[in-house]
Amino acid sequence: MADVSPAGNPPWLTIIGIGEDGPEGLGEEARRLIAGTPAVFGGARHHALAAPLISGETFAWQSPFERSIEAILARRGTPVVVLASGDPFLYGVGATLSRHVAAEEMRTIPAPSAFSLAASRLGWPLQEVAAISLHGRPIDLIRPHLHPGRRIIALTSDENGPRALANLLAADGFGQSQLTVLEALGGARERRRNAVAADFDLTDIDSLNVCALQIAAGEGARILPFAAGLEDRLFEHDGQITKREIRAMTVSALAPRHGQLLWDIGAGSGSIGIEWMLADPSLKTIAVEQSSERAARIARNASAFGVPHLAVVEGAAPGALAGLPEPDAIFIGGGGSEPGVIDAATAALKRGGRLVANAVTLEMEAVLLSEHAKRGGSLTRIEIARAGAIGGMSGWRPAMPVTQWCWTKG
Repeated sequence: MADVSPAGNPPWLTIIGIGEDGPEGLGEEARRLIAGTPAVFGGARHHALAAPLISGETFAWQSPFERSIEAILARRGTPVVVLASGDPFLYGVGATLSRHVAAEEMRTIPAPSAFSLAASRLGWPLQEVAAISLHGRPIDLIRPHLHPGRRIIALTSDENGPRALANLLAADGFGQSQLTVLEALGGARERRRNAVAADFDLTDIDSLNVCALQIAAGEGARILPFAAGLEDRLFEHDGQITKREIRAMTVSALAPRHGQLLWDIGAGSGSIGIEWMLADPSLKTIAVEQSSERAARIARNASAFGVPHLAVVEGAAPGALAGLPEPDAIFIGGGGSEPGVIDAATAALKRGGRLVANAVTLEMEAVLLSEHAKRGGSLTRIEIARAGAIGGMSGWRPAMPVTQWCWTKG
């Protein structure tokens, strides 16, 4: 049975994935639709690949891209073809169009993605591989995946991408990792070459490429474990950091859930917000920090931990909280004893959201005791001691105790 729109009409928008083999790789239906549609949108490369089939008018992607979306939507109800690379719904234009066009209004004919083609060339089970798009995205996104023995397939932006990846690997202690650069997959220009990250010497790389990485870690490699409570030494900080054990308990209390937003108020080094985001790629953080020096440090830490999209707001709470998107969870690590901060945070929090506040000073502890008496929630006293030298022997050196208040908004 044919796909129909809500009004009972055939879908007006067709998204067709095309590979480097052009029309030869397309099925009969895709070729027929391209040939018979009066408006064909796509990149210059897509139009060149499909040129033998196109009889209608071609529309190249505009900058900004929203202008092309508007042009497509202006033709709603009349036949439109959009040409895309590989699978349009895997880091492709299909995901963008689906935010504007209902599924019932469009049909999609995908081609193999670059990830699928690379995995098939290498004999790598795709379900066991980290597939990452770095096309138009920060290269730092790869950092959380750098574990010994990990296989990664990364889609790059251009011919400079493979060398940039090799440099990142070498700088972080993964210099012996193997890189396989796969160029122009699926077409007559397809090529595959290998290199070691530390000795990367490939030149004349096609701008259309993916990199397959087999990660090998050297001594001192910067590996980011999957568990909460990363080592303090991994963070750049000036002492204003929630220590490892306290951080693990704090992130646990914040209870990250898919797609949620955290406000990290008085963020210091940004460690809580960073570990929140590392729990799942769908999570977001807004770090609020009044010190410009620390705000810049938070941004550097976020990039170094592979979450460069962490947002930093420079300013003091509660004023800096005005106009921010509504949070699902809030952590107050610094400045919580200032007038109005707790009230502003609790007012902004979504219903069912979690607020966690830590106190080291007596002043902040008094605030938390008062809030607990007024609003409820739970109080926890956290005391950590570490073994250290005492003369020629060893003994326990207690860290400053932390009072933690956890509250869920009813």
